[in-house]
Amino acid sequence: MAQLKVDAEPEEVGFDAQRLQRVEAHFRRYVDDGKLPGFTVVVARRGRVVLHAHHGLADVEAQRPVADDTIWRIYSMTKPITSVAVLMLYERGLLELTDPVARYIPSFGDLRVYRSGSAANPGTVPASEPMRIWHLLTHTAGLTYGWHHAHAVDEMYRAKGFEFGVPPGMDLAAACDAWAALPLLFEPGTEWNYSVATDVLGRVVEVVSGRPLDAFLAEEVFTPLGMEDTAFHVAPDEVGRLAGLYMPNPQGGLLRNSVMGDKVTQEPTFLSGGGGLVSTAADYHRFTQMLARGGELDGARLLGPHTVAYMTRNHLPGGADLERFGRPISSESYNQGVGFGLGVSVVVDAAAGKTLTHEGEYAWGGLASTAFYVDPAAEVTAMFFTQLVPSSTYPIRSQLRALVNQALVG
Repeated sequence: MAQLKVDAEPEEVGFDAQRLQRVEAHFRRYVDDGKLPGFTVVVARRGRVVLHAHHGLADVEAQRPVADDTIWRIYSMTKPITSVAVLMLYERGLLELTDPVARYIPSFGDLRVYRSGSAANPGTVPASEPMRIWHLLTHTAGLTYGWHHAHAVDEMYRAKGFEFGVPPGMDLAAACDAWAALPLLFEPGTEWNYSVATDVLGRVVEVVSGRPLDAFLAEEVFTPLGMEDTAFHVAPDEVGRLAGLYMPNPQGGLLRNSVMGDKVTQEPTFLSGGGGLVSTAADYHRFTQMLARGGELDGARLLGPHTVAYMTRNHLPGGADLERFGRPISSESYNQGVGFGLGVSVVVDAAAGKTLTHEGEYAWGGLASTAFYVDPAAEVTAMFFTQLVPSSTYPIRSQLRALVNQALVG
């Protein structure tokens, strides 16, 4: 099991120790006020951990505290991992970023684009541009999520059983064929919309590598990095380490969401490269350090440094940010001054975002209010783990950045 411990005094790497204490103290108030069940927060600089703190409960009903080995549902923090897998195949010459998706999943060869009408009777036209691998990596493919509730096509996804997940018994290949049969929101490459695109990338990994997605990630990512607790489900003998999943109770406090939360205790038919993984703070720290070090950690190199630099720059056309190029959907993260790379958000104008950070910071988060970021300019990585849906409930991500950066003095 990956271990995570504080291995530097704050002053050794340019933090003010008293100011750094504000990070944990602030989030403790969330727990003490009944807004979060519990949390883990981790801050490192130049690879050295200066803060690793827990507070509160992993399981409220069992009164089990958050611990070093607590297993968290990371939901969309799965996406950067799947994106890394695609770029590993790209580095081996096994695919091109400009390849049509239909080369690997033929059902994507006959796409139609929504133009007008209702979900029951939509007007569509044939797509004039093929959907390409880079469109999937940047969420500019024209796909969507059923839970957006923002467009007729979102409603069509829900009608087919795609809201939070897929219909029971459906596997990844069948889901991709079902999505390919639904209209796109827009021509590929013309807008940004958060979507099932990374799930489709998971299927591309399977087709190109000839291995199921769980096997590829275990053999090529998790084992080399020592991420022993990261998987698509929690084994029966490890369920006692799994955090409960909660949502706000309108009457105050928290409600357990067992319907969503218990899914990870069964081996899935559908391997979601967009949101299916569970992990620990120690494991995900290993992943962030690999990225921060340019694709290598403890002798295991997943990507070359030039690939990581390319992945973590803004790929939106014309250098646009998500505010200008993205669809107006609910989002915890601010979109002004933030672009999108190949699987991660990228800060292009820190002043525009009105959050204390630096240009070049890349990040993503998950549905249950988990988050990570890597700030190359400050040489800082930070992670936050809890289990509260939806992630838009509290401004945890922007507060984490401000609290970490205000403590940085050297």
